[in-house]
Amino acid sequence: MRILKWLLGIIVVLVVVFGAGAYLLPREITVERSVSIDAAPNAVFPYVNSLKATQEWSPWLDRDPNVQLSFTGPEAGVGAAMSWSSDNPQVGVGRQEIMASVENQSVQSALDFGDMGTAEAAFELVGAGAATDVTWTLVVDMGNSPVGRWMGLMMDGLVGADYEQGLSNLKSVVEGG
Repeated sequence: MRILKWLLGIIVVLVVVFGAGAYLLPREITVERSVSIDAAPNAVFPYVNSLKATQEWSPWLDRDPNVQLSFTGPEAGVGAAMSWSSDNPQVGVGRQEIMASVENQSVQSALDFGDMGTAEAAFELVGAGAATDVTWTLVVDMGNSPVGRWMGLMMDGLVGADYEQGLSNLKSVVEGG
């Protein structure tokens, strides 16, 4: 009986440390990747300002050739929206809408992953001579849940490689003409 009380005490302490420790972790998580593309910003911008154009370089759409896509709003820019649905858990279900767009400079969008939560994504384009430095950023609010805060530690590992692949695809599409 003494060992059982001791084990229960250790479990209680671990749960308290896990729960309290979560609030020392950041609530907002940022994942960011960059690439230099050998093209002017006006050649890159159409590929990030149109959700239809993202089909050419998205790192996720190749994972499910049967993904269902639907588009609403304008062809590009503020208000352009895309919804997707896939049985593949790496693609899932969601919606993206462009919320702000500055020609040849930046695009900001809101993402809704249903039960998985929401996030904000952005592209920043900076001319660098004959090239463009493209930075793709994802910002996620992990909320007040201790589990969410601990999950936030894994966001860069979960999304970073996809962002790198997407930027590599974008570079190939733009530079390939």
